[in-house]
Amino acid sequence: MWVHPINSQRASKGQFAGLYSDLRAHPPKFFNYCRMSVATFDRLLGELRPALTFQDTNMRRSVSPEERLIITLRYLATGHSFSALHFEFRMDTSTIAGMVQATCSAIWIRLKASVLPHPTRQHWLDRAQGFLERAQFPNCIGALDGKHIRVKKPPNSGSQYYNYKQFFSVVLLALADTNYRFIIVDIGSYGSTADARIFRASRMGRWLQSNQLDVPQPANLPGSTGPPAPYVVVGDEGFALSSQLMRPFPRRGLDAKRRTFNYRLSRARRFVECAFGIFTHKWRVFLSPIQLAPQNVNVVIKSCVVLHNYVRTYEATPDEDAQVESLPSGSDTIQLGRSGLAGLRLRDLFADYFLSPIGSFPSHQ
Repeated sequence: MWVHPINSQRASKGQFAGLYSDLRAHPPKFFNYCRMSVATFDRLLGELRPALTFQDTNMRRSVSPEERLIITLRYLATGHSFSALHFEFRMDTSTIAGMVQATCSAIWIRLKASVLPHPTRQHWLDRAQGFLERAQFPNCIGALDGKHIRVKKPPNSGSQYYNYKQFFSVVLLALADTNYRFIIVDIGSYGSTADARIFRASRMGRWLQSNQLDVPQPANLPGSTGPPAPYVVVGDEGFALSSQLMRPFPRRGLDAKRRTFNYRLSRARRFVECAFGIFTHKWRVFLSPIQLAPQNVNVVIKSCVVLHNYVRTYEATPDEDAQVESLPSGSDTIQLGRSGLAGLRLRDLFADYFLSPIGSFPSHQ
């Protein structure tokens, strides 16, 4: 048969035909269904419409941009299989699969320049001010961490995707600001690879090391007359210490100075953890293994990164608590090159500043 009898009733009995207009009339229900407000959906649709509009033929009418976007958002918001969406929207499974992949690609291509722009010096200064005000950590331009995205084991992949948490994954490495938005991301590394190794091999890490990100010149810490301190990103114990990246002191034998530094760094680092929590609980496709090929998983992740920033930009949502994952502390002894020795001196500079009267912020101790 040309069209299955169930699918032939899509225009009258499909979920889009029966719910779309009613959902728009009830904004809270629309938000729960699409994970964004009606106004944000309309703005998003307007930017994607040229890429989602196809020509009708003599054989059949094309699927409207509204329905394409609704189906894609529903997949990302629930993680339902394409087979389940087939019965909900009365479309063939292969049609839905192709539609979701095409729409996710369009979201990334058309919106990444506006919601993930290449940072400028003023952008870094604004983010540093945010970390100073909200985390009391000066000269910090971002919080860095990795997130394991569950996937189905790819064929003939051995243990490449098998991570230390004992499931198969690809890694989303992200730098986040105090508004829980992603600044720079690296997507698609094998789950078996450590965050520090991914960071060193990524363009993000190379750009930061070679100063290609237009990071501001070192500046004095607020109220301090000591030597200027460079602008840094903060990470957990899984990353190597350097003059561009601060990590905590080893947990053994902490004195007051080191405890204060670790506490202040954890205040700054929590923003990337919360960003991942908001990201995965809004787009619940990430709460279970994604049943796609690795290259298609990367497309889904990229589209959700863009949608995350897009919604955070246009909607004033309340802050959400994140379910912080416990990450391995790694070894407290690391091999230090010239950059690592500079990082040690810089970390001591921050620690001395936090314990001094001008950097103590007593209400937050």
